[in-house]
Amino acid sequence: MFRIGVDVGGTNTDAVIMQGRSVVATVKAATTRDVTSGVQQALSAVLASSGIAAEAIGAVVIGTTHFTNAIVERRHLTPTAAVRLCLPAGAALPPMVDWPADLLAVLGEHVYLAKGGNEFDGRAISPLDPDEIAAIGRDIRAKGLKAIAISAIFSPVDDRMEAEAAAILAREVPEARIVRSSGIGRVGLLQRENAAILNASLIALAEVTVDAFADALRACGLTCRFYVSQNDGTLMDTETVRRNPVLTIASGPTNSMRGAAFLSGHADAVVVDVGGTTTDVGLLQNGFPREASSLVSVGGVRTNFRMPDMLSFGLGGGSIVTSGAGGVTVGPQSVGYEIARKALIFGGDTLTASDIAVALGLADFGDRSKVAGLDPALLREAKALMDAGVEQAVERSRVSATPIPVIAVGGGSILLADRIGGLEVIRPPNFAVANAVGAAIAQASGEMDRVFALTGGLTREAALAQAEAVARDRAVAAGAVAETIVVVEREDVPLAYLPGNATRVRVKVVGEMAV
Repeated sequence: MFRIGVDVGGTNTDAVIMQGRSVVATVKAATTRDVTSGVQQALSAVLASSGIAAEAIGAVVIGTTHFTNAIVERRHLTPTAAVRLCLPAGAALPPMVDWPADLLAVLGEHVYLAKGGNEFDGRAISPLDPDEIAAIGRDIRAKGLKAIAISAIFSPVDDRMEAEAAAILAREVPEARIVRSSGIGRVGLLQRENAAILNASLIALAEVTVDAFADALRACGLTCRFYVSQNDGTLMDTETVRRNPVLTIASGPTNSMRGAAFLSGHADAVVVDVGGTTTDVGLLQNGFPREASSLVSVGGVRTNFRMPDMLSFGLGGGSIVTSGAGGVTVGPQSVGYEIARKALIFGGDTLTASDIAVALGLADFGDRSKVAGLDPALLREAKALMDAGVEQAVERSRVSATPIPVIAVGGGSILLADRIGGLEVIRPPNFAVANAVGAAIAQASGEMDRVFALTGGLTREAALAQAEAVARDRAVAAGAVAETIVVVEREDVPLAYLPGNATRVRVKVVGEMAV
């Protein structure tokens, strides 16, 4: 059985067909303004180039920028009510307190504080008041809001209050889409709450997007199931995407890193993914992207759900090169998906990084005669700027002085030197479509992150075992074959500032999908 991986970038939409661990066919198609039609074009092209019948495809996995773009561009977001269960505590910093003003204007400042929430060990701060929640629901319905995000203090420890509040609100506002923060983020109220609010604002778009992808598959004769890749290098089914679209954010760079590990055979390396618009640099550990240990900003909003520790900057094949009194600059502006019309080598009038690469003989595409007259000094200075930016990013991504390889992937990696900062650069086979390969090989995952009080006979080992059992159950629910599940991350951190011998435990597992 074959599997298709698709990854949507700012410039290109890449698709691959894989059989087991072998890449059978690859294509690059221009990303379209509406994105979805570009996915359909890529699917049609890769099927046509391979000669494989649509009926032979067992699954399609798509990495998409739909939801990232919606947040960054402040478009297609649903006004959302933020309900926090916290009183009489947790009122000093209300929901969305530090959000960008333009994003607040789109979502509206519909904030509600109510009694409830937990201490770190699960004890209630105060009982939930059903009448209070019902009154909040009536006010939300009167305002015509269709999205609700519920958060409670320490709900990852005990989510029953969030569940009860969600049930009451569902009765009062039956047409609303309701998100509970305990299913989105980790321990840490404000950031988990932020992630839940963003997620609720994206659900209407997720429903439209999933349906559009399904239509694209049907138009290509594909009747198999399809999945969407998420930002930890694993995948989720369409129903999960409809509920938790925020988990797809940063899935593109993650796909590239997973694909780089697969194609190169290196589980520990620095990956440099150069696309048409940006370069993403991250560290591979055990074949998966190193996760960010600090807060991650999404569209100016601080969140704490799982995200790869990536450094991104404006260098890509479409980066615009300028030269003037202030010297030479490369990026961050890019011609993006219009490179085939605007770059000099394609008859356009804009000097791009791709033009520099072709003029220097690093690549051979387009019409080289169009860049034959470029000033050699300009070429050298532009290339030096590109090399310096990448080298700095690679050094910042490393966590030790131990030499490790640099894996160069993405169509724009032709811009890179053969050595970066004294490290060997590897360009594996099919490096230009590593992102789509990463999507195609994605596994299902499960994670547990909560605070345990190691009292009453509960040991560290028992807490880890409990967390692993929950993570395994979640992976199976996500579609993993139980016999293939392995633990990829396990950590416990004593929290000295909390009483009761508190310890934060996090366990993550992955497993192969059935197809």
